[in-house]
Amino acid sequence: METPGKLSLWAMEIFVATVEEGSVSAAAKRLGASVSAISQQLTNLEAALGAILLDRSKRPQQVTSAGAMFLRRAQVILSQATQAKTELATFNYSQTTRLRLGIIDDFDADVTPALMLGLARRMTGCQFLLESGGSYAMAERLESRSLDVIVAADQEANAPWMEVHPLMSDPFIVVAPKGLITPNNPVLPQLLQHPLIRYSSRQMMGRQIENHLLRQGVSLPNRFEFDSYHAIMAMVAGGAGWAITTPLGFMRAQRFHAAVDVLALPLKPLFRNISLISRGDTLADIPAQITDDLRPMIRDMLVAPMVVRFPWLADDFKVL
Repeated sequence: METPGKLSLWAMEIFVATVEEGSVSAAAKRLGASVSAISQQLTNLEAALGAILLDRSKRPQQVTSAGAMFLRRAQVILSQATQAKTELATFNYSQTTRLRLGIIDDFDADVTPALMLGLARRMTGCQFLLESGGSYAMAERLESRSLDVIVAADQEANAPWMEVHPLMSDPFIVVAPKGLITPNNPVLPQLLQHPLIRYSSRQMMGRQIENHLLRQGVSLPNRFEFDSYHAIMAMVAGGAGWAITTPLGFMRAQRFHAAVDVLALPLKPLFRNISLISRGDTLADIPAQITDDLRPMIRDMLVAPMVVRFPWLADDFKVL
């Protein structure tokens, strides 16, 4: 039983989780505790501090000015505690008790399952929390400390706490309906006679492609815009137009491969880089070890099959 008036790391973790998740029930789910236990810990914490941290009269609950001040301190304390536990474990995988990972959905079919199986075999006492999604959303969750490690595209080390490990280069390519482009003739003029099927402008990839086209002086009507690899590939396979994607995007929609041609981008080259990113102040050398696990998986499961099929990609679609 905790001594009244004493602060505990558990209570701080509960408070931080409640703020990050936006509710007591969501924090309870994240931490594997009951709602009543979470609520009681928050009450005890406020009593120990002599301050109200959360305004419970509003929905969703809001952090008070005292709560915002304590939040910053609690995050630093929890970060230091995690670092201390890691150091005491001599940077041993098997001693880590919880790891929250976010991995881009491009890796869902092959790399992510293989990585998680390998980690589970070594980190036998660890609880794994895995999220899959877009790079921008995961980067926000890493910054807010909701995730420990992410694998994402085009995230630079723009903050002192960020530790970035490059994984691979994913160049942009063209996919077009089978037989649409006549060989031995300039590709771009042929493409411009047909609609461009765009990635959504809400996505990082969509904005990256659009900015590149504008820089190259290419402006096309916006008729089709989708946020799904499969929807874009289905439209291309059905003859509705052509698209700019990457080898990883192409590989995710395998059922449409027989109906499309893959071509080099007939413009100045454009790339995105996939990296592993973590908070450099908490996990010691674990991010570097995960990076070492990922690189051969990426090479064998993604790069090698694609380069065998399209040898002209060898210089650009590669492990870094």
